[in-house]
Amino acid sequence: MNADLRLAGAAVGCWLAAIGSLFLPAGGGWALAGAALLVAVVRPGGGARWVVAAIAAGVACGSAATAARIGERDAEPLHGLAARHATVAVGLRITDDPRLGRAHIGRDATVVVPARLEWVDLDDGRRVTLSARVLVLADDRGWLGLLPGQAAEASARLSPAGGGDLQAALLSVGSGPRLVGVAPWAQRAAGALRSGLQRACAGLPAEPGGLLPGLVVGDTSRLDPELAADFRTTGLTHLTAVSGANLAIVVGLVLVLVRWCRAGPRVAAVVCVLAIAGFVVLVRPSPSVLRAAAMGGLALVALALGRPRAALPSLAAGVLGLVVIDPSLAVDAGFALSALATGGLVLIAPRWSAALQEKGWSAAAAEAVAVPAAAQAACAPVIAAISATVSLTTVPANLLAAPAVAPATVAGIVSAILSPLLPTLAAFAAWIASWPARWLVLVAHVGADVPAGLLPWPGGVAGGLLLSALVAAVLIGFRWPVVRRWVLVVAVAAVLGAVPVRFLAAGWPPPGWLVVACDVGQGDALAVAAGPGAAVVVDAGPEPEAVDGCLRRLGVRQVPLLVISHFHVDHVGGLDGVLRGRSVGGLLAPAFTEPAATRSAVLARGMPPVTGAAAGSTLLVGGVRIEVLGPIRAVTGTNSDPNNNSLVLAVTTGGFRVLLTGDAENEEQLSLLAEAGLLRADVLKVAHHGSSYQEAAFLDAVNPRVALVSVGVGNTYGHPSAVVLARLARGGARVLRTDRSGDLAVLRDGDGRLAVAARGA
Repeated sequence: MNADLRLAGAAVGCWLAAIGSLFLPAGGGWALAGAALLVAVVRPGGGARWVVAAIAAGVACGSAATAARIGERDAEPLHGLAARHATVAVGLRITDDPRLGRAHIGRDATVVVPARLEWVDLDDGRRVTLSARVLVLADDRGWLGLLPGQAAEASARLSPAGGGDLQAALLSVGSGPRLVGVAPWAQRAAGALRSGLQRACAGLPAEPGGLLPGLVVGDTSRLDPELAADFRTTGLTHLTAVSGANLAIVVGLVLVLVRWCRAGPRVAAVVCVLAIAGFVVLVRPSPSVLRAAAMGGLALVALALGRPRAALPSLAAGVLGLVVIDPSLAVDAGFALSALATGGLVLIAPRWSAALQEKGWSAAAAEAVAVPAAAQAACAPVIAAISATVSLTTVPANLLAAPAVAPATVAGIVSAILSPLLPTLAAFAAWIASWPARWLVLVAHVGADVPAGLLPWPGGVAGGLLLSALVAAVLIGFRWPVVRRWVLVVAVAAVLGAVPVRFLAAGWPPPGWLVVACDVGQGDALAVAAGPGAAVVVDAGPEPEAVDGCLRRLGVRQVPLLVISHFHVDHVGGLDGVLRGRSVGGLLAPAFTEPAATRSAVLARGMPPVTGAAAGSTLLVGGVRIEVLGPIRAVTGTNSDPNNNSLVLAVTTGGFRVLLTGDAENEEQLSLLAEAGLLRADVLKVAHHGSSYQEAAFLDAVNPRVALVSVGVGNTYGHPSAVVLARLARGGARVLRTDRSGDLAVLRDGDGRLAVAARGA
């Protein structure tokens, strides 16, 4: 056991040292100094001294490996070329599958291609040989067909990459690739099987047909966005990424066959390794797949061969080796979740299963509950740090999903293998696999609709550490019966007390909500309640996922009226998120035609336009009164003509008046002051994300009690203006910001008074 702990300590030390080296100034030096201090100050006796020494050795390995990779990343001449955004000829080798980035209204999706830069031509005609990790951002769809290992040439504009990883540069490419040779035969074979599986799934219903390739080979290109969101909510996302679970199914099946043939442990181990290698070839040996193979595969083989004590050193050796080879994995959330989940299965699940069996549970039932619970307990702190939520549905959802994963995966693999030669049989195997996939779809949809299924939790490092301490306290305290009884009492009290409150008070959205400013980052999207399951939506934000998530949380299924204040991307880029699974009754948009590209893209969606809604007109939608105040006339020659031709609306709902100003700046605000009496409102949606382009007289004329600012965290525009916020506050307004408080709701409380609620950032 001491040897296992030493190896585990070395792995943890290496991991932490790599994180420190990537994020902290002179991180490697600080890590080495900390390791030396640890050895010098801590003088435990016995085997613990060697554990401390192993941690120090791991720190040294992680620091040295990361320092070497950072030196490679920052080497000249690439660093200088990227700093001055030079355009040069480059030679690349593709390292992972190209994928489409997010598309925006008026702008096609960019092709994202992970690659290694092998050479670059300098201005003086010299060709410099390199070996640097880069990310290609291409406009031409010809990059999509490339396979890992393929060599290509292109003319690219270099830019510095962001910090915190080992990418040396970003390469913007406007044309297609010039191919050099062909991809390796193994990648070509794997590509044929993957495309064959897609063809076999083409005739299936959209949701299971898009899920199955992701479940089998990690190909989520056809996965329905709404289904993907439900998988995230219920903690089932790991099923759509090739991981240790996939390897467990494949290797487990192989082990059953090998044991049935009465093969010995050594033969079984060799066959398992070959099965893992073949599966890795099928799903492409990208870093995430290799990570799963190193950790999940080795741990599974060790356990299956009857050597459970080998599981922990296999996991530790996998982590140590992968971080030394590729230190950027240390800051990869998927790597952390994979390592923690495997650790939970190795260290926690057997103990919990044994404890349940001692209480009279059957072995199968105990394993079924202990495995997802242990994995969730191990991963919960990282998930909470990333998402600022704790899921109550993850364990039951995974428990319900587990029986369907193996048959879907096995049948899907059979379909992929048959697809090149027997496409009809491949389609039949895919049809068989679609039935367990349909069950997974049902579990995800139902789990995502559970009220209060996601509890808010502090995000970031502090939230992760807080939940880690809580989980550790529970795990340690459960060793004593008195602690177990107290935890049980507290848990029951919390459920009986908090859950009914959340169901009756509904947590989010708050009951009686009238208007919600959605947290969509640097953009605008608002919802005005217009009946059960219906809302008038004003603007769509920059990204589909953000506005769709906000409307889903509000239970909005129908949009009787969609208002676009103006056609900038931060107000219309998320339009597809509004349209996702929702009917739109009509579109109200300004007459101003710029920007032309995004305006054309919005109108091309075919929503029936609302005509005759000029300044001075009034619309009634689901009990909501909407007055169009501006623009009074077209304004040109300003700092931003689209902003100064924004639709400005006065919305009356629940007895309160809400002024929605789009991105109106000084010029339009001055024109509206001629009708100052119409500007008075209880609630103001501050124009242009709270920018400094505000007229003081306009703010004074509105004189709001509540001011909502829709703005993105860490935006580079300086929004919102501290001067504007201070003036609103001095006027008596309560100022709330989406970047600090998340979704913001205006509501009428039980006494009929104006109230506000924040979901939390």
